[in-house]
Amino acid sequence: MSDYVIRVVDDPLQIEARAWDALVEGTAGGTPFLRHAYLAALHRCGSATAHTGWLPQFLTVWRNDELVAACPAYLKSHSYGEYVFDWAWAKAHERYGLPYYPKLTVAVPFTPVPGPRLLAREADTRRLLLRALRQQAEQLGLSSVHVLFLSEDDRIAAQSEGWLLRSSVQFHWHNRRPEPYGSFDDFLADLHRDKRKKILQERRRVAQAGVTFEIRTGRAITGQDWDFFHQCYLATYRAHRSTPYLTRPFFADMAKDLPEHWLMVIAHRDSRPIASSLLALDPQQRTAYGRYWGSLEPVPCLHFEACYYQPLTWCIAQGYHRFEGGAQGEHKMARGLRPVTTQSAHWLTRPAFAAAVARFLDQEAQGLSAYVDELRERLPFRVAPDETTDLTRP
Repeated sequence: MSDYVIRVVDDPLQIEARAWDALVEGTAGGTPFLRHAYLAALHRCGSATAHTGWLPQFLTVWRNDELVAACPAYLKSHSYGEYVFDWAWAKAHERYGLPYYPKLTVAVPFTPVPGPRLLAREADTRRLLLRALRQQAEQLGLSSVHVLFLSEDDRIAAQSEGWLLRSSVQFHWHNRRPEPYGSFDDFLADLHRDKRKKILQERRRVAQAGVTFEIRTGRAITGQDWDFFHQCYLATYRAHRSTPYLTRPFFADMAKDLPEHWLMVIAHRDSRPIASSLLALDPQQRTAYGRYWGSLEPVPCLHFEACYYQPLTWCIAQGYHRFEGGAQGEHKMARGLRPVTTQSAHWLTRPAFAAAVARFLDQEAQGLSAYVDELRERLPFRVAPDETTDLTRP
């Protein structure tokens, strides 16, 4: 490995976009959220910066001036915006008078979408990244390193390097195989009668409230549409007494630099827009990702229609294979989404804490396995889904 040079970059704008994106395209399962334009916009537009507790420390591996591996790493001063919860680990460090923050986190900020985090075409350079992450943590005196929502290739590499593995559960919709659904009604026919009836009742309530929907994709989404969506996005955070992560300039950059990766659902009543949801699209992998939503007027069941039924109708019409509903939410099962386990990998620099966390993760894994088994027994389908669609992998 002596012919490799490892560099830490504290500003993603300093990395050539073409070289980074070539690495994303050469890594199996790369998503739009790993594109240089997405990560750079998070930094440039004030969402993932040192000021917000996300100091970029991107690791890059070079061989003969060629970028051969990299990962989006951040020095974190908190655990917000990660969706893999380690607050108890931080409190354990505090009880012993030891700092947990800053820690080193490899993730796409605010984006709990499974996929590769260690961008590498070869297994050797993937493992080299893990070793470099550990070395960086040791040199900086950090408590830990965390690689979140990683791919199967990343998981294998982390396990071979002795990292601790942790699982969590999301809910994803999968199109039928081998014969895809022909319509939303076709999909409903696969559900138990009571679930089908409930969905039809929810859709009817929204229609009876006089709400109609418009779906726009790509460059058909206007600046006015983005303004309205951002207004809805802010309203959601206000309703939860929380601070929004993403800025209006970030969405402007998405419209300019990655237009083909967005779908917007706009709800109207009395010729006025009243709500909006935003999905990210991966046309190559035929996957849609439910991301954000907001409403300016209360309408019963509007959330389900804007965030699940309209997107699923579109996915079926476009022949998409998968719709990822985001983090958490058992209620998604009643809408035809299935439980999928996601993975993260962790390295704690202090052996005593690593041993304690390992014991905790063993117990947590047993509970999670039982939980997933219980969820599978409650699947809403009349006929069990094709088991070749692995419910334990994204």
